[in-house]
Amino acid sequence: MRILTFAILAIGTVSIGPAAAQTYDPAYPVCLHVYHPDANYYECRYISLPQCNAMASGRGAQCVINPYFASTRVPAERHYRRVY
Repeated sequence: MRILTFAILAIGTVSIGPAAAQTYDPAYPVCLHVYHPDANYYECRYISLPQCNAMASGRGAQCVINPYFASTRVPAERHYRRVY
């Protein structure tokens, strides 16, 4: 029974596909989503929407905001209400 359990576990582990890498580059705020017949992909190397729109012009592409952009703004401190 143990051998069967381990065999099922081994087959399940091997059959799982590789993990996908992160699509977005966290250093740039704007990404170009390119629609191609073979594959759709993101190019995250633009610093503004007008710059990205210039590259998307005439192509099957769309500019999107990078959800993983590491902005330089520091989040505001959280204010806690003290209870006495």
